[in-house]
Amino acid sequence: MPQYLLANYLPDNFDPSTVTEATVQAINDLNEELEAAGARLMACGLSPASQAKSVRGQPNGEALITDGPYLEAKEHIGGFWILEAADMDEALAWARKASFDPRSRGEVREIPYSSLAGGTPHPSRVKP
Repeated sequence: MPQYLLANYLPDNFDPSTVTEATVQAINDLNEELEAAGARLMACGLSPASQAKSVRGQPNGEALITDGPYLEAKEHIGGFWILEAADMDEALAWARKASFDPRSRGEVREIPYSSLAGGTPHPSRVKP
């Protein structure tokens, strides 16, 4: 079954202390519904983008590590789910259920190759 990334984005100035009990309950309810449907492979919340470290490959083969997110943006990824769904329409149905906080935005993308259980390995990883 195809796998999908369902990412939610939060404003750059998002304050986690403003998350209400109702929002926490809505997240928990959605996770329970995803689990019961067998659709959720994993779910993650991320630390603020201000705590990110960026890694950039250099021509000399070394890595340059800097403070802060890779992209300068007004919104950053706050968390994500990896789902199994029959198709994009089903994945979008789950995304609609995850849109309970008007401060967040989301994105759904198919994962064409995955090492997760049930995922499709990249052709370069398939052994003859």
